[in-house]
Amino acid sequence: MDLKDSLSRFKQQQERCQSSLTSLALNSKPKHRAQPINAPSVPARPSQPIKFSNDTERLQHINSIRKSPVGAQMKLVIELLYKTRQAFTAEQINEATYVDIHGNKAVFDSLRNNPKVHYDGRRFSYKSKHDLKGKDQLLVLIRKFAEGLPVVEVKDAYPTVLEDLQALKAAGEVWLLSNMDSQEDIVYPNDPKAKIKVDDDLKLLFREIGLPRDMVDVEKELQKSGIKPMTNTAKRRAAAQIDGVKPKPKAKKKQREITKRTKLTNAHLPELFENLNN
Repeated sequence: MDLKDSLSRFKQQQERCQSSLTSLALNSKPKHRAQPINAPSVPARPSQPIKFSNDTERLQHINSIRKSPVGAQMKLVIELLYKTRQAFTAEQINEATYVDIHGNKAVFDSLRNNPKVHYDGRRFSYKSKHDLKGKDQLLVLIRKFAEGLPVVEVKDAYPTVLEDLQALKAAGEVWLLSNMDSQEDIVYPNDPKAKIKVDDDLKLLFREIGLPRDMVDVEKELQKSGIKPMTNTAKRRAAAQIDGVKPKPKAKKKQREITKRTKLTNAHLPELFENLNN
C-alpha cells in the first residue's frame, strides 16, 4: 500500500469520528417540548408573594359608613363638631368622617335641621343652647336664673364647662345641688348681697332660743307669725280620742329560723351556727 492510500484512509476515519462526536453532543442536550402556537403562555412564578394595597380596608370602611343608617352618619358628624368646636365644609367632613353629605340628601337635610348643628350655607358647626366662651360668661348666665339653672342646659356650651362649674362652686359664687326628683344637677347663683358677716353674740343668741317640742305648740307659733300650718295635730288627736282609734302597732318581722336546710352564706364563721335545730 502506498503512502497516498494510507493518508486517504486516515482522513476517512477522522471524518467518521468527528461525525460520531457531533451526534453524541446533540443527543446529550435537554429536549424542549413543542408548545402549540395558540396555547397561552404560563407566567413565571414570582419570587415574592403579591401584596394587595392597604386601600382595600379603607375603601371597605368607607363603604360601610355610607351604607349605614342616617342616624349613625349624623352621630359621626355631630361628634366631630362637638369635640373640635370648629366649622367644617362638606368636603372637610367627608375627609374626617367619610360621611358624604353632598351625596346623601337625607343626611344633609337632617343635619341642616338639627337643633345642635348650625349651618351658614357653606359650613357646619356645633350649636349649644347657650353661646358661652368661658367661666365669666357662665357666671353671668347663672345669675340670671335665681330659681336655678339645670346643668344639662349648659354642659355642652364649651369643653371645660363642668370644670368651671366646680371652680365657681369652690369659690362660693354658685350653689350646685342635686334634684332628687329629676336626677339632675341644678346650679343656683350665690347672691353677693347675702354675704354678710354675723357677730358671734347674735349667733349665740339665736342658738339659745328654745323651740317647742310638741307639734301643737309648733303650729301655734306658726299661726302667730301669720303662717298657716300644713298639719292640724290638735284636731287629729281629738278625732282619735272620740273614735277610739289607736295607732296600729308596727308589725314585727318574723325571724327566720335557721335549720340545717338553710343556705348558709357565712360558712366561714362556724361559731354562728352551733345551735342549729335538728
